[in-house]
Amino acid sequence: MYPKKELAQLVVSACNQFNIDTVVISPGSRNAPLTVGFSNHPEIETLSVVDERCAAFFAMGIAQQKQQPVAIVCSSGSALLNYYPAIAEAFYSNIPLVVISADRPKHLIDIGDGQTIRQENVFENHILFSANLIEEESQLKNNISLLIEGLQTSITQKGPVHINVPFDEPLYETVEKPKPFDFSSVIASKAKKPIDLDKLLPVWNSSVKKMILVGSHFPDTELQKILNVYAEDTSVLVLTETTSNIYNPKFINSIDKLISKLTEEEYKELQPEVLLTLGGMVISKRIKQFLRKLQPKHHWHVDELKAMDTYHCLSEFLQVKPVTLLISLSKEKKNVESNYQQTWLQEKEQRAVKHEEYLKDCEYSDLKSFEVILESIPDNSQVQISNSSIIRYSQLFDVNPTLKVFCNRGTSGIDGSTSTAVGAAYASKNQTIFITGDLSFFYDSNALWNTNIPKNFRIIILNNAGGGIFRYIPGPLTTNATEYFETPHDLTAEHLSKMYGFEYVQTKDLKSLQSSLISFYEESNQPKIMEVFTPKEINDVVLKNYFKNL
Repeated sequence: MYPKKELAQLVVSACNQFNIDTVVISPGSRNAPLTVGFSNHPEIETLSVVDERCAAFFAMGIAQQKQQPVAIVCSSGSALLNYYPAIAEAFYSNIPLVVISADRPKHLIDIGDGQTIRQENVFENHILFSANLIEEESQLKNNISLLIEGLQTSITQKGPVHINVPFDEPLYETVEKPKPFDFSSVIASKAKKPIDLDKLLPVWNSSVKKMILVGSHFPDTELQKILNVYAEDTSVLVLTETTSNIYNPKFINSIDKLISKLTEEEYKELQPEVLLTLGGMVISKRIKQFLRKLQPKHHWHVDELKAMDTYHCLSEFLQVKPVTLLISLSKEKKNVESNYQQTWLQEKEQRAVKHEEYLKDCEYSDLKSFEVILESIPDNSQVQISNSSIIRYSQLFDVNPTLKVFCNRGTSGIDGSTSTAVGAAYASKNQTIFITGDLSFFYDSNALWNTNIPKNFRIIILNNAGGGIFRYIPGPLTTNATEYFETPHDLTAEHLSKMYGFEYVQTKDLKSLQSSLISFYEESNQPKIMEVFTPKEINDVVLKNYFKNL
């Protein structure tokens, strides 16, 4: 069974031609030709998710893990607008997402027809490519050209594209055979500027303070291997984050823990001559403030796609794979005598001692709970972490190097963390553990309205009864409107868990948390939720004292 609409046949055929094998569909009527076409295609897996915002983040989680485009399909009208948060996240996180929206023909827009908005170019500020197809036989060649350019853009530039597909009625007619289409034409990609190693090498080889800062990054064994080589250079200090997915004892893996108590003189000692950055968004606000204030002489950003001038001093945008540059540079680099790395590794060791001392006697809180939770996670698991205070807590600990860690840091929003984690769990062979705050979880609770959740999926909610981060950051507590920052509540996930078929357990102290975690990751016929209630009144005090103790 295939849609009679040839435009729908064309879109489905194009997606198949570009190896898009997963499509997430939200129910509707105007998108019926696309729904029929995708769901009956033998080489395409289709998944149904009702809430379009959740559907988009769910698809993004799948694309994050598969590292290839996933398509989302919706009806016309406001349904499409619910995709926007995920589109913005995909745009800034370099995740390929193909947005396919059904629409009314142009003659039905702005005349009072139902479920109709101005869909053409609606995402223009956060999209790599937009196409508005036309349901006329004379437009076939142009439609094919637009589809080729759009899908190829999503693949090569790793980001979201929007294909708007207007359909006139009737919508449900079918045929037994689809029409064949020719997608042989190829859009030429832009040539990249070659790397001038002769220009870079003298700077690198003459500098005694070189810093490599790795932002969020998909696990990469080649990158790990070459960075291990740089760890043997005493003039190189490698800084990573939880989401960098890079580990080495000679790397600084908890940036805030290292630099939070430095004096002005120590900051100047840390200031690099050369800063080489790679990967996506950096979580640590402190390192951003530091490098903007004490800027390096040279800032080189290495990325195939985007020039990120995060520290307002970008001198070289090196448009290649980071591994390619680092390998090329390593063949010609010379180790110079320097105590740069050793100085800060010694500082790291001192902070680690202080960290252990504080946590040993730390009272039950968000911080202590996070320590216990991280230590409990089984080897080789995938860990998805929500935004706000949760991802920042993770930055203070040594994460098990067998874990793969992800977070929606493109826009750093709390809105789709659960849906993304569900999508990632669906696409991953390994068990997925999602650690989230209460507000993030309840905000995206429709994520659980999904029949594709694996039985081994685990959610851990740190419930401190409302945005705890606003008790820590300066400002909100000085106002007389704290209830608008913190969002105080007495909600629990117990009834949601029952409604959506999750096993549920709650803990309210350290002893119950430790005992409950023992069996939490074991096999079950249902996914599980653990809700960890922490004392709202002292969480911020514990964290502030932690940094003072360092």
